[in-house]
Amino acid sequence: MAMICRDRLYSQVYYRKRRRQDTGGGGLVEKGEGILGIQSEGAKGEEDEESNLTLALMMKKLREKKKKTASETQPVSFEGLEHKDFIFDDQIGGQNGKREEIKVIDEEFQQNGDLGFATEELDDEIEEGFMKKRNGVVEEKKVIPDVSTMCHQCQRNDKGRVVRCRGCLKRGERKRYCVHCIKNWYPNTSEEAIAEACPFCLGNCNCKACLRLDVPRRCLKNREIGEDERLEHCKYLVHQLLPYLKRINDEQVREMVFEARRQGLVDFEELEIEKSNCRVGERMYCNNCKTSIFDFHRSCPGCQYDLCLMCCREIRDGELKGGGEETVVTMGQIAQRNGVRTRSVKPSSSNPKFDWKADKDGSIHCPPEHMEGCGKYPLELRCFFPGNEVMELVNKAKKINEGYKIMHASSETCSCINPVDDGKSRKTASRGDSEDNYLFCPRAESIQPEDFEHFQRHWMRGEPVIVSNALANGSGLSWEPLVMWRAFRQVNNTKHDKDVELQAIDCSKWSFTDVNMHKFFTGYSEGMFDAKHYPQILKLKDWPPSTEFDKRLPRHGTEFVCCLPFKEYTHPTSSILNLACHLPKAAVKPDMGPKTYIAYGIAQELGCRDSVTKLHCDMSDAVNILTHTAQVTLKPEQLAAIDELKREHREQDQKEIFQKYGKSGSEPQEEFDDACEGAALWDIFRVQDVPKLEQYIKKHYREFRHIHSKPLQQVVHPIHDQTIYLTVEHKMKLKVEYGIEPWTFVQKLGDAVFIPAGCPHQVRNLMSCIKVAMDFVSPETVGQCFRLTEEFRTLPPDHRASEDKLEVKKMIVHAVLDAVEVISGKKKRPKPRRKKGTARRKARVFDKTNCI
Repeated sequence: MAMICRDRLYSQVYYRKRRRQDTGGGGLVEKGEGILGIQSEGAKGEEDEESNLTLALMMKKLREKKKKTASETQPVSFEGLEHKDFIFDDQIGGQNGKREEIKVIDEEFQQNGDLGFATEELDDEIEEGFMKKRNGVVEEKKVIPDVSTMCHQCQRNDKGRVVRCRGCLKRGERKRYCVHCIKNWYPNTSEEAIAEACPFCLGNCNCKACLRLDVPRRCLKNREIGEDERLEHCKYLVHQLLPYLKRINDEQVREMVFEARRQGLVDFEELEIEKSNCRVGERMYCNNCKTSIFDFHRSCPGCQYDLCLMCCREIRDGELKGGGEETVVTMGQIAQRNGVRTRSVKPSSSNPKFDWKADKDGSIHCPPEHMEGCGKYPLELRCFFPGNEVMELVNKAKKINEGYKIMHASSETCSCINPVDDGKSRKTASRGDSEDNYLFCPRAESIQPEDFEHFQRHWMRGEPVIVSNALANGSGLSWEPLVMWRAFRQVNNTKHDKDVELQAIDCSKWSFTDVNMHKFFTGYSEGMFDAKHYPQILKLKDWPPSTEFDKRLPRHGTEFVCCLPFKEYTHPTSSILNLACHLPKAAVKPDMGPKTYIAYGIAQELGCRDSVTKLHCDMSDAVNILTHTAQVTLKPEQLAAIDELKREHREQDQKEIFQKYGKSGSEPQEEFDDACEGAALWDIFRVQDVPKLEQYIKKHYREFRHIHSKPLQQVVHPIHDQTIYLTVEHKMKLKVEYGIEPWTFVQKLGDAVFIPAGCPHQVRNLMSCIKVAMDFVSPETVGQCFRLTEEFRTLPPDHRASEDKLEVKKMIVHAVLDAVEVISGKKKRPKPRRKKGTARRKARVFDKTNCI
């Protein structure tokens, strides 16, 4: 007698890799990994032992019943099961009393002789009857109501009432979610909403099987860009980048003139420059200043010492910059009292500074061995691009730019200067006689084409932009920390459940500490406190590593890209106005994200223990989305401990800072209500205010603490050291002494904050929050990228920001190359990706030149 257990009903499922498992006296049960759509429910997941036993008992009883009766159709019952839990084949069209097992034979497994029991999904809302063809005979099949209680989320049927989805009927794959899982994993979704369209239908299911799916990166809500608009973007790109392309060309022409003069040539165009032997996929840096080299440079034929054109110019001018001293790090008294061992770090010994000078003809010799050179040969001019390609590119760009008219930032008055109550602006500063106190703040779901031009107007001025409710553009996938942890664990540890150790930043010491992954995520929601009830504030930066984000968390990576506003700039692979997207496929690309920042936070200000991102300045633009928040409820004893901690810090400040330097010890605090809607307090400074900001920090740096609560003894660079957080008192003094103030606002859940390159900024977390950021390089901020590159190259060799990882000059050249080819018709619009499983064409290598 054939029957189907409702606990195992899923449509169009066939079982693979069947293996026999002992069920403890109940016989052997065949089980395997199923496939449902792309991935079956519970594939590789844990099978419920009780459900396995039930299935085994059921199959054993059926075999015994089939031997005893050949034609009777009496109700069959088993212990723990009811008659309604089964369907008999004579109820679904069996003929002449014949009862046979229904099987589905997949073509692939038919060849291997591997068959699996069929499973079918029935529902009481579909038509009363339908036709089924079996053994060449068309038969009418009765519809039996769906009585299964198997939850799609937990793969269990013993957790009580389930909510059945009506939206799945269109695909014949009805899903059910138990009330327990709905409350636990979808707390913001009602049962009625799940009955209308379940998480599986909406694409935001966070069960183990669905979290493992490697879904394609497609965003249905994206606005399609037409060919005319694409051409307009390319012309805009050429217009914005032409001045910087000329600057790059002028540097190269200057070096070619020196080389032609040294070789006795009349015209530098007669030069034959040898190509560098740097292989494709490698990245080359200047040995002296750590700036990236993308084309012209000088190299030693003996030891391969490489020198950038900027260093060559400075050597000839007699003012070579860079090469500072290592810093000395000590610890403070609070850290010592808490059991942290003190240590002193002495600067490393260095050789006398080499007086590097050029010869009379402008040639430069390789430096001595202590500077990584050999000191034997003159440096020879090398290149990556063939001939005078950059010069020719400048001429093509000039022709395209002739007659091109572009809107200017000051050409028309922006509505944000005199804002109306339209919800598209937010006051973030109170500067006198200023037109930038309000920031552009549209809602993601209501962005129109004219809002893109509005965004560009503010972006040209170097102003931040806040897009609220950016998560509305996604599918609604949960960013709960435990969901991310489960997804990460399933991909990373499919064969074992060992928890991963993480390196988190302890904000009380500003040092790394090892913490168990599950413990960290539990503390994120519930808080973590030491024996004295002091809150432990931890931060997890760039987890998982951005280079592995799409591999470790593929669903979340796709969800984040779908949520990004203004994808003409922010899409990581196809943004026309993102210079990073124009690099050749074989080139080594900079790390642009996505980058995840998971941090504990409380509304009470803790001083040096605060959960903050200290003042810093990024080389590239960035968009930062607040994807999740959690409010930690503090107990009375914990609040008392916080007050004690504040008092201890005030006493230490009075003793170590204020009395020593004659300052006042009364410091106003920036307090926020526990019911505050926002989760992160942002301070973003204008680019034009950077010189005054640096002057203030140089004047007051001794009033700040950093590693292990020790007051700062020196600053190498006021901003790039990333050792300063400006409290409310310092922001007030900054305005009084220098007349500047930042844009200050609170980031709410779903807010996407756009930060222009070159704008110093800092963040304080008012509650536990998860932020995901993506870097991009827009044509409007390339000038700031140049400025920061110049600043970074003058930092000491051991400084955290001394290395040029962005390679903006390479991006400029390739972006203009791409734009010129599109405008001239040589480069066609990229075709959409072929569907998975279809034949693949041989990829054409995108290689305009032999450059990296």
